Amino acid sequence: MSYTVSHTNTLECALCPHHCRISSGKRGFCGVRENRNGELSLPFYGAISSGGIDPIEKKPIFHFLPGTMSFSIGFWGCNLRCPFCQNYNISQRVQENSAHTSPEETIKKARESGCHSISYTYSEPLVHFEYCMDCARLAREAGIANVIVTNGMLNPAPAEELFSVMDAANIDLKSYNPDYYRRELKGDLDAVKNAIIFAANRCHLELTTLLVPGKNDDPEEIEGLLDFITDVNKNIPLHLSRYFPNYKSNMPATTIESMDRITTRARQVLNYVYQGNTGSAADTVCPRCGTTLIQRSGYRVRILNRSGSICDSCGSELHYQIR
Repeated sequence: MSYTVSHTNTLECALCPHHCRISSGKRGFCGVRENRNGELSLPFYGAISSGGIDPIEKKPIFHFLPGTMSFSIGFWGCNLRCPFCQNYNISQRVQENSAHTSPEETIKKARESGCHSISYTYSEPLVHFEYCMDCARLAREAGIANVIVTNGMLNPAPAEELFSVMDAANIDLKSYNPDYYRRELKGDLDAVKNAIIFAANRCHLELTTLLVPGKNDDPEEIEGLLDFITDVNKNIPLHLSRYFPNYKSNMPATTIESMDRITTRARQVLNYVYQGNTGSAADTVCPRCGTTLIQRSGYRVRILNRSGSICDSCGSELHYQIR
C-alpha cells in the first residue's frame, strides 16, 4: 500500500508522523524517500548499509527463539535525530549509488546461512517500509521468522500492516516525556506508544529504553513509562540499557547506581526486566518462583527449563518462544 497524499507541487509522505511535504526531486526528513516526477519513490530500496549473522539476543530479543542466530541487515537513513545515536554513520546519512540487494537474494542468503530469522536492524528499517514488507512476506513463505528492531515512529495504518507480517519486534521507548521526544529526538511519543500497542497485539514484543542521565531517568517519568508498559502487558520484556557518550552527546555515562535503582523498581511491576551495557547477569527467571529458566553468559545461552511455556518448578505459565 502507498502511504502518499498529493498536494499542489508536493507529495505528502504519510508513513510516519513527520508527514513530510516533498517537492519534486527532494527527499523527506529521513533522507531516503523521494518525490520523483510526482511519485513517492524509495531510491534506496534494497540498499543494504550493513549485514551480519548475529545471536538474536544481540537485537536485543531474549524471549523469541533464544540461542538462535539471525540474518541481520541494516539500511540508510532515519526519521529521528537522537544526539547519542550508536549507528549515526548509517542512520544520519545516506550513501548514494549503494549496491542493491533484492528481497529474493536476502531470503536466499538467510536460508544458506542456516539462520532461523531475518532481523531488520542496525539503522531505522521503518523508512524502508516497502522493502521490509516484501522481504517479510517472502521470508514467511520460506519458513524464516521476521524480526524488526525499530524506533516505532510510524503512523497507525502502516504500523498495523508492518507488525502483522513480523514475528518479533524490539521497539525503542526512548522516553515517556513527549517534550523530550519532540525537542531532542525530533519524534512523536504518541506514535511510538501506538506502535507498541499494535505490535503487542500482532507479534512477540520486547522494549528497550536507553537511560540517559538527566534526560529520561526522572523517577516520575520512569513511573509513567512503567505504568504504560504494565497497561499494555506486564509480561513484555524490558531492556534497560546504559548510555555512554556517543555521536553529538558527551554527557557522562549512566551510573551503575542509577541503572540498579531503576532496574529494581521496574522489576517490582514488570515480570521480565534486563540490564544492557552493564555486564550484569541477563538470566530469565520465573516471575513466580524465581527459578532460572534461561541462563546467559554474554551471547552464550542455555535453556534450562524443559517444559516449554510452563515452569518446571512451579507450573506457572511463562512467556517466551523457543525453537
